[in-house]
Amino acid sequence: MSSSATSKNAIALAAVSLSALMFGLEISSVPVILPTLETLLRGDFNDMQWIMNAYTIACTTVLMAAGTLADRYGRRRILLVSLVLFGLTSLICGLAQNAPVLIVARFLQGLSAGSMLICQTAVLSHQFRPGPERSKAFAIWGIVFGIGLGFGPIIGGAIVALSNWQWVFLAHAPLSLLTVLLALAGIVESRDMQAQRLDVLGILTLSLSVLGLTYYITQGPELGYASPTGIAIVAATLAAFVAFLIVERIAPHPMFDLSVFKSREFSGALIGSVGMNFSFWPFMIYLPIYFQGALGYGAVDTGLALLAYTLPTLFVPPLAERLALRYRPGLVIPGGLFAIGVGFLLMRYGSRVEHPGWLSMLPGALIAGIGLGLTNTPVTNTATGAVSSDRAGMASGIDMSARLITLAINIALMGFILLAGIASHLRQALPDAVDAATLRAMAQRIAAGHMPSAAGASDPSSSAAIEAVGQAALVHGYGWVMLFGGVGVCVLAVLSLLVFGPVKRADLATGCTEGCAAGASVDR
Repeated sequence: MSSSATSKNAIALAAVSLSALMFGLEISSVPVILPTLETLLRGDFNDMQWIMNAYTIACTTVLMAAGTLADRYGRRRILLVSLVLFGLTSLICGLAQNAPVLIVARFLQGLSAGSMLICQTAVLSHQFRPGPERSKAFAIWGIVFGIGLGFGPIIGGAIVALSNWQWVFLAHAPLSLLTVLLALAGIVESRDMQAQRLDVLGILTLSLSVLGLTYYITQGPELGYASPTGIAIVAATLAAFVAFLIVERIAPHPMFDLSVFKSREFSGALIGSVGMNFSFWPFMIYLPIYFQGALGYGAVDTGLALLAYTLPTLFVPPLAERLALRYRPGLVIPGGLFAIGVGFLLMRYGSRVEHPGWLSMLPGALIAGIGLGLTNTPVTNTATGAVSSDRAGMASGIDMSARLITLAINIALMGFILLAGIASHLRQALPDAVDAATLRAMAQRIAAGHMPSAAGASDPSSSAAIEAVGQAALVHGYGWVMLFGGVGVCVLAVLSLLVFGPVKRADLATGCTEGCAAGASVDR
């Protein structure tokens, strides 16, 4: 390869890696500033959930559509459009003056981010030749992506401490402009002349079903789960999901080829994707509130404490690849899920000791992070390696969609469980005269990190007692969430192990099964 081509590839890799860094930061840096946003934007607990979920649902909505459009109209072109829109929507997020505007802006930002993400792997696959060159490019891309996810909490906390929350979003505007310039200079345009048509009905029905279920979980207490409105939402959600299944079966070019689920390797890996986002990533949204609300940490200290939770996800994946090669992904993926579950149960124990702090949470956070690191890379490699090469892009899309859909649903579900746990403790600690609406309002404020107080009370001990009740209620609610996440992911670990099927002696002796071959493929 000529020196000019090598230089061009290096610039292209820099552009793709920088866009991956921004995507990772927008997932992991925002949770740390949610308590600040709740106060300054005068939002409530539901608003904080939707600030995260709007981004996640939007990514899911656009993911498969963007892949098809990139194939038809050019990967570089769609990436450039996505980067420009990501920069503009990040500006809108940073300039938002209230929670509803920020939620809408986050949805628009998520649309551009999902499109940006799906273009990254397509650009790398075309720009770099198969073999060591492409493997090195994907490795660098994965490391930078991991840095964004791993160091996002401390970066978000530092920005709030040194400046203000707006720069968590505004910083992406100049970064997007720089990435656009790098992409123009280095990325070679590519497209698939035989690209399939856009599956509009599939995209709409799947998006409506995810949005409906998430809305029902978050708004159900206000609407009434058994109210006519609530029942109508459930019926519409089920109808949309059934319609999605029918559309994907009869469509000539479905975005999800349901026949891939016949593969044990693919289905077992997909359960791994669901397991990670059932527990680890949605809890990332709530853990900062625990550190700040229950333990009284500042934003920077919270970011530092979260490093134990996120950094293992950066350093463990290379070990996971070697383990998958030696023992097959059908053992490593369930093992990683089980480690996440053990980590959650240990964090629950650490939160209930007499004097909880980051040290009591450290063992569980580290083990959960190690479990995520063991699972993440083998899941992606196995899902794409379990199908023929012409369907690898579709398999990767299903994998990413499963992650984002599960994340969106469990952000809402963990929030519901947290509120229920807090309300349960308050119900036992407070007089019976407190009505359900007042109890729920108190639970929402405590869940957002605002402890109740008896302002102006003549007896200081009375005020301290009320604050202690609120803090105990928050710890109790988080105990429910950690138990839910720990037990749930352990169940999924067992299910994944069963779906992968029994280990054959020949598999262990040679380390050469179809799943192992998938584990050896490049992490895309």
